[in-house]
Amino acid sequence: MKYLLLPVVVLLSGCQSLPQSDDNSVADTHIQTANSVEINQALLADESIDVIHPIADIDFSLNNTLKDQKAIDENNIWPRIRSQITFDIPEHKRLVSQRNWYVKHPSYLKRVAKRAEPFLHYIVEELEKNDMPIELALLPIVESAFDPFAYSHGRASGMWQFVPGTGERFGMKQNWWYDGRRDVVASTEGAIKYLKYLNKYFDGDWMLALAAYNSGEGRVSRAVKKNKKLGKPTDFWSLDLPRETRAYVPKLLALADIIKRPEDFNLSLYSIDNKSVLTQVDIKSQLDLAKAATLAGLSLAELQRLNPGFNRWATDPDGPHRLLLPSHSVEKFELGLNKLSKKDRLAWQRYKIKNGDNLGLIANKFNTRVDLIQQVNNIDGNQIRAGKHLLIPVAAKSLDSYVFSQEQRIAKKQSRPQKGRKVVHTVKSGDNLWDIGRKYKVNSKSIAKWNGFAPRDTLKLGQTLVIWQKETSKSSYANNRTGNKVENAIMRNITYKVRRGDSFARIADKFNVRISDIERWNNLDRKKYLQPGQRLKLAVDVTNNI
Repeated sequence: MKYLLLPVVVLLSGCQSLPQSDDNSVADTHIQTANSVEINQALLADESIDVIHPIADIDFSLNNTLKDQKAIDENNIWPRIRSQITFDIPEHKRLVSQRNWYVKHPSYLKRVAKRAEPFLHYIVEELEKNDMPIELALLPIVESAFDPFAYSHGRASGMWQFVPGTGERFGMKQNWWYDGRRDVVASTEGAIKYLKYLNKYFDGDWMLALAAYNSGEGRVSRAVKKNKKLGKPTDFWSLDLPRETRAYVPKLLALADIIKRPEDFNLSLYSIDNKSVLTQVDIKSQLDLAKAATLAGLSLAELQRLNPGFNRWATDPDGPHRLLLPSHSVEKFELGLNKLSKKDRLAWQRYKIKNGDNLGLIANKFNTRVDLIQQVNNIDGNQIRAGKHLLIPVAAKSLDSYVFSQEQRIAKKQSRPQKGRKVVHTVKSGDNLWDIGRKYKVNSKSIAKWNGFAPRDTLKLGQTLVIWQKETSKSSYANNRTGNKVENAIMRNITYKVRRGDSFARIADKFNVRISDIERWNNLDRKKYLQPGQRLKLAVDVTNNI
């Protein structure tokens, strides 16, 4: 089985993106337009590098006392990081391009630093304990813009952007209650383990290890072997790697260069205290997050922002039994927690079993799990009797109060208005995104985006999907699909270079065109396989693909 982290290199929140700098990008795709770089990125943005930030940033105090700004500036974490930077930072054009972008966007650097503020000291400490390069503390900027709630359409999630398989491989528990890929502690521990493994795999070459963190050790190894066979150098800068990987390592080095000498770029870094502002608290057993927030003197949103691994209204009954809290609130929290009896850690409801009930229906009704109901009520198996009563653990507050729970993140995503006519589709047996997209004449990746999941995620029976159909006539839609210009459309003729794993169907879906049109434009037969490197002519409506 091949394990890899899907590359995630789009750094900006919302619809902004950081333009790639790649000296092969012009050869890959030719778009005849004045702003070809931007359109190139919009059209060819692969699902695996499309990172989404579903949660708004939150500002809250991590200290209980105000400090003199001068004192903060004199004791911030950047000098500590700066003094340990050891990576070679060449004046390579790919690196310079990325550095120039950061320098021109100081507001972005400040926003990312504010997101990093609660967690950066912990990450630096963990890297130092493990004798790892300090530059790796900047990797979450490249991966997720330091957002634990970030996810990509390639199924990567969390600050360090792990896909499910790699997350499990490196110790990140994932279930209905909890996702360790978003847990700052679990994902940082896992990232360090994975990076250590990759560094050893590539005989201590950190540039190759970082490239492999982005696109997988197998792909980087093949590129090294290819260069060896051709008698070429095998350093990172000489390898034939995917475009996003060629930009990925330069991004990290560009950030390190800016941290190393900000005055050379006329930049002032956002001050972050060089001390721990968060404390891990052992809570022993399951606890409602709303109750935890009250005990800590935090809003529920603040608590969830610091503990993004928990999917639901309470912590996982089977652990981890820990919370990250602002250090100044720990004493108050622990005093309050010690006064709570076991039954007061959760809210409870006494439920009378009705005819036709089963444990699954009851669990869904109360937004909990069958195994928890079984455990609380000492039930072996699934047999229950009408007329008997069950004690059901329920959320202490209304579910919409848990604003960062998985359900509320999805609900917020689905309620966001889009252009067109809203349709609600309930998943039935045999459904898949491709067929649903064809039924409603929309891109399957758009369906995933509107509903807050990755295109490769498995659909669940009964799952509700929000779909936004364009309010156009059938004839207009047909004209659009055949590449003819329609009102408000911006058409571009492009040359697309076939990638490994591409098919007629995948390319048609990516660019919102018909397979028959691809055949016609290129005099091809869909029954024949496409070859990596093969070039296809496409007529694309940019307004539909951006």
